[in-house]
Amino acid sequence: MVAVAPTRVAGFNCPNCGAAVERRALTHTRAVACTSCGAVLDPDDPNLVILQEAAMRERIVPAIPLGTRGTFGGHPFDVVGFQYRTIDVDGAIYGWREYVLFNPYQGFRYLSEYDGHWNFIRPLPYWPAEMKDGRIAAAWDGQSYRHFQTALATTRFVLGEFPWRVRVGDRVAVSDFVAPPFLLSRERTSDETTWSHGQYMTGAEVWKACGLETTPPLTTGIFANQPSPFAGKPAAAWRRFAALAALVLLALVGRQVAAAREPVLEERHVFSPPPPAPQPAAGYEPAFVTEAFTIREGGTVEIAVETNLNNAWMALDLALVNTSTGTAVNVDTELERYAGTDSDGVWTEGSPNGTLLVPWVAPGEYYLRVEPAGNAETAFVLRLRRDVVSGLPYALALVALLLWPVFVSVRAASFEARRWQESDAGSGGDDDDD
Repeated sequence: MVAVAPTRVAGFNCPNCGAAVERRALTHTRAVACTSCGAVLDPDDPNLVILQEAAMRERIVPAIPLGTRGTFGGHPFDVVGFQYRTIDVDGAIYGWREYVLFNPYQGFRYLSEYDGHWNFIRPLPYWPAEMKDGRIAAAWDGQSYRHFQTALATTRFVLGEFPWRVRVGDRVAVSDFVAPPFLLSRERTSDETTWSHGQYMTGAEVWKACGLETTPPLTTGIFANQPSPFAGKPAAAWRRFAALAALVLLALVGRQVAAAREPVLEERHVFSPPPPAPQPAAGYEPAFVTEAFTIREGGTVEIAVETNLNNAWMALDLALVNTSTGTAVNVDTELERYAGTDSDGVWTEGSPNGTLLVPWVAPGEYYLRVEPAGNAETAFVLRLRRDVVSGLPYALALVALLLWPVFVSVRAASFEARRWQESDAGSGGDDDDD
């Protein structure tokens, strides 16, 4: 007796509704969902057994029509199947679409789409390594992947051909691990575990690959393995900042070396406070002017004040007056020094000395008008030097240079924070070993 191989039909009529069903993957197809009524059929059974009646009356229309041919990874693939799957997270239902792609030489590949985010997916020939070193992770092809989410996925709607016995209501535990723009997915049932590898694609890239003239679904939110538009930018911005900051500091050092720090005035004075009331203070005038001095070149002027303050305070109102034009630059300072002892020991507060830096003074002849005030007789010394370096412009330059790397870093961190808001990685770990 000669055994006869079962017939492999390339097309047939659905026994449920009578509609014509085309079989594109031929012998590779394990189940076909009628595109007219949704009944799931066994294409290898000579009697075309109905594996499952149409279980979902609401029809979901694929954005990419079945039969569309697209080019992915340099190879042509036909879209032969479609399923809609959902997960339940704390009572909220999230759904995504999966397309089955077939090439007779490359086998099956998949496209997944969630809120306009796409992944081109290929099954893996062997399992990646799984690690649990404080956080759940996986490794594949030299790349480490961080666990993103584990959930129970349910098939809600199917159309076309599948390389497994698909049914509406199928449930599988899905775990995703990410290393943007890549994604590792593990699907586990009670008797089988499969792994796949995905790469993020934009809707525009998918539409171009498939030659579609319609508009892809709009993108919403940030997907698990969506590449960050700021990837690598913070590090580059900080490297650029470091280089420019080094130049600023080098310029500061050069300026410090080249600065003249030329003394232009040094005078010693004693301040006596007015006599206490009710004694008359007729003729009391603490204000005075210094000798005239010359500033040969325009630039900074440093005014240093040294006093013998002890448990007293002193204020100085200073005016740097140009003898030719009468214009004045006004500055002031207040000094104090107190000391004593208490239960904690000796303490001091304040400083008897101070320094003022005038950012710009034009060349010319000047004198200093001084109006002191205080609560005790105080000896003090006034010293003026021209062309003393101010660190303020260099500090402001560093702050300005710092703005861009800080901005980029904050934006990058914000993008990643929004990504991981959708993850269960921080909610107590992986539950997929149950």
